[in-house]
Amino acid sequence: MKKTLVYVAGPYTKPDPCLTTHNAIKVGNELLNAGYPSFVPHLTHFWHTMHPQPYQTWLDLDIVLMSRCDVVLRLPGYSSGADKEVELANSIGIPVVVASSLEAAARELIEWAESR
Repeated sequence: MKKTLVYVAGPYTKPDPCLTTHNAIKVGNELLNAGYPSFVPHLTHFWHTMHPQPYQTWLDLDIVLMSRCDVVLRLPGYSSGADKEVELANSIGIPVVVASSLEAAARELIEWAESR
């Protein structure tokens, strides 16, 4: 495993939480397979189905976990929540890699990490 811990930020509610969770996990898995551990906040989707929490609880958890990551990977697509995560990352000095497409997201993050 590489030492770069990646926070995968991207759409959750639109167009569909199941699809966006699937997409984020797919990217996270590609990163994991390449040796980059990542945190996929979309996984709380499953936690929420078992033990629902207020939306703000999940956002607060995401902020705590993101602050421990080395880089934020912003997946494409509209998301006010992911946009706020990017703003926070910028404000606390965490680099942000903005993916040009879902298919290129893992590759672009790996290229960024290897160029550092």
